[in-house]
Amino acid sequence: MVLSPWRATSIQMRSERASQAPDDQAAKEVIQRNLDRLVGLIEKACASSEKPDLVVFPEFAMQGPPLHMKVREWIARACSSIPGPLTEPLQALAKREGIFIAGNMFEAAPEWPGRYFNSSFLIDRTGEVIANYRRLNTAAFPSVHDFMGAYLEATPKEKVFPVVDTELGRLCMIPCGEINIPEAARIMMMQGAEVILHPTNSLRTERQEAAKLLRCTENMMYLISANVAGPIGFSPDNKHLGGRSHILDHHGETLAFQEDAEESIGVTALIDIEKLRRDRRTDTGLGNTLLRARYEMYAPYYAAARFYPPNYFLDAPMADVAETRAAIDISRRNMERAGILEPLPAGVAELVVEHAH
Repeated sequence: MVLSPWRATSIQMRSERASQAPDDQAAKEVIQRNLDRLVGLIEKACASSEKPDLVVFPEFAMQGPPLHMKVREWIARACSSIPGPLTEPLQALAKREGIFIAGNMFEAAPEWPGRYFNSSFLIDRTGEVIANYRRLNTAAFPSVHDFMGAYLEATPKEKVFPVVDTELGRLCMIPCGEINIPEAARIMMMQGAEVILHPTNSLRTERQEAAKLLRCTENMMYLISANVAGPIGFSPDNKHLGGRSHILDHHGETLAFQEDAEESIGVTALIDIEKLRRDRRTDTGLGNTLLRARYEMYAPYYAAARFYPPNYFLDAPMADVAETRAAIDISRRNMERAGILEPLPAGVAELVVEHAH
C-alpha cells in the first residue's frame, strides 16, 4: 500500500508540577488543569486549516516531574495506568477527531507494584493505545533495567522497544534525554521504525539539539519533537525555559521549528514516508548508513560490556532516587577496570555533578 504524505503537529504547551502542590488533592487539580489545557490545544490544532493526522505532546505534560518526591509518594500522588484515567480523555479525543496522539506520562502499572515508569504511549485513530515504551535510560527515575531479569521474562520482546506498523508508517517513541543514547534509536530502526516521536521537557543544550539531528541522519528516520512551553519541569524556580519543538526529515533537514517557549500548535509539517522508503533503498552512498553498517563487528564488544549493574532493584523496588548512587559507584568501578575511567588518587574525594534529567 502506498502511503500518502500526512501531517504531524507538535503541541508545545505549558505544564504545572503536581510535585509542588501542597497536598494530593491539590495535585489532582493540577493534573486536571494540565489535561484540560492539553485537550484544548489538540482541539485547536484539529480545528485549524492544517489539521494533523498525528500530534505529539511534551514529556511531563500532565503531571510534571517528581522532583523531591520519593517513589511511593509519587505513585500515590500522580501516577496512573496506561490505559487509564489520564489516557481516557485523550483516547476519546483521538477517536472523535480521527487522529493519532503521542505523548508521555508517569505510569504505575498494576503488574509491577511499588514501581513507576517514565512511559511514552501512542493512541491510534480508533482510540486504542497501541504502543507503550517504558524508558530504559533514566537519571532521575526508576528504569526497567533495575529489574531487567523479571521484566524481560514477563514482557514480549517486541514490547521492550516497541515499533508499531500503522497506516502512517512504522512509528516508535523515545522521550527527552534518551535521544542522546544512540542504541535506543538504533534498536527501534532495526525493527523497522521510520518515525521517532519525541516527547521532551528540556532546556537548550547543544548536545540535545545535535542528538536529535544525529538520530535522524544515522537511522534515516523522521523525528517529531514536542517540548514544553514556559519553564521546564526540572526548573522549580521557573528560570529555565523550554521551546524548540522541532520536526526533521530523514536527512536531518528542518521541516518546522519554533525557537521560543510560547505555547503553540505552529510546529507542523508533512511527513512523506514513501520518499523515506525510496531513499533508504536507492541511496547507496555513505550518507545511507543503513546499507553499509557492519553490526557483526560490534556485537562481541557489546556482549562483553558490563558497567551499570542490571537488576539492582530486582528484589525490592527503588524507594528513593538517591539509592542509585551506589549503583553509579559500581558502574564507575567497572569502568575503571575496563580502562574507560582513570582511578582517583588515594585520598581524593569524588566530585559529583548531577544533571537531573
